[in-house]
Amino acid sequence: MTSRASDFLACRPGFPCPEEDGVMALDLDYDDDVGAAKVFAVYGKGGIGKSTTSSNLSVAFSKLGKRVLQIGCDPKHDSTFTLTKRLVPTVIDVLESVNFHPEELRPADYVYEGYNGVMCVEAGGPPAGTGCGGYVVGQTVKLLKQHDLLEDTDVVIFDVLGDVVCGGFATPLQHAERALIVTANDFDSIFAMNRIASAILAKSRDYRVRLAGVVANRSAATDEIDRFNAAVGLKRLAHFPDLDVIRRSRLKKSTLFEMDPSPEVEAAQAEYLQLATALWAGTEPLDVRPMRDRDIFDFLGFD
Repeated sequence: MTSRASDFLACRPGFPCPEEDGVMALDLDYDDDVGAAKVFAVYGKGGIGKSTTSSNLSVAFSKLGKRVLQIGCDPKHDSTFTLTKRLVPTVIDVLESVNFHPEELRPADYVYEGYNGVMCVEAGGPPAGTGCGGYVVGQTVKLLKQHDLLEDTDVVIFDVLGDVVCGGFATPLQHAERALIVTANDFDSIFAMNRIASAILAKSRDYRVRLAGVVANRSAATDEIDRFNAAVGLKRLAHFPDLDVIRRSRLKKSTLFEMDPSPEVEAAQAEYLQLATALWAGTEPLDVRPMRDRDIFDFLGFD
């Protein structure tokens, strides 16, 4: 990426990125409201399966007849590849191609149709240490609004990177109505979930975002997740075991809804459809009380 891109993305007057309550704060210069769409942000520890969850949830919403837009918020720009079967150009890529003159862009330059009509956008981001990923996410939403793409959308899903102290992590919280946390039934995932919940709670003081609940992923059991949820006020909304078919679906660059029928595939599809139905119907905001790091370290003791 050129120095022009780094300059464009760098934190600067008008787009500061100070750390606030453990989360990078990024105050954008335009209306945070994305319109009438239901907006969800998917969070979780790095590698926990956020993109798999987001993409299959997007398809589930589309199977319910909803118009869906998925926005990848990680510089790795791989959120939507199971939907589009490729790594699509990012918003930063196309902005760079027009020398960062967004008025020259058309929706077709950065929005791609994926499986079952799910619309896909990858925000992209700067190389490590060269700029603010949060600004890229904000610029992506701004472009979508300028091109009236959010007016024809029922559901927006932000698939968010796992780094808590990052503008790219925090910016979707300015737009989302509900946040989901993906976790496994292990110490590291639950420890990360607690910190993510604290970060979301901090941003909820200034924005409408609230925690909807937890998606248990890659776990045969959910006992530790459920015990933690009961202690802090979280709620498990869905459970996806560690299935080999999920690994194979990623290798095939496909969602679970495109895999050959089998009892485990159909069970996972049904769970995603149940999750999408529940989220569309609306979830009550949770009164979450995250633990301090030392307390959760003691709480998550194992035999």
